[in-house]
Amino acid sequence: MASTNPDLKQLKIRTGVVKRINKEFAMYKQEVIDHQNKIQKMEDEKKDPYDISKMKEVLAESQAMVPDTRNRLNAAIKELDILLEKKNLSETAEYKAAREVRDLVEIQ
Repeated sequence: MASTNPDLKQLKIRTGVVKRINKEFAMYKQEVIDHQNKIQKMEDEKKDPYDISKMKEVLAESQAMVPDTRNRLNAAIKELDILLEKKNLSETAEYKAAREVRDLVEIQ
């Protein structure tokens, strides 16, 4: 049966949160780039100004999500760091997995 250590459970949860939000952050950054390219292409092809303005609204929404997601990611990383400081978890597989994730993800 799995360990009932609440710190271990939190470590697994926080590791998953950091992985998910990091993936989300990368997705929003890529989405901004994609929308910028699409707008440029639409402007180059002299598409309908209304369509271009709507695409700029979509771009603005994506741009607004980047700082929010960055803040959530930084908060999740800090929470994970606190759990990683606990010495009683350092020999567990969950700790090693969390350490790998933490080493890959940087505070933005």
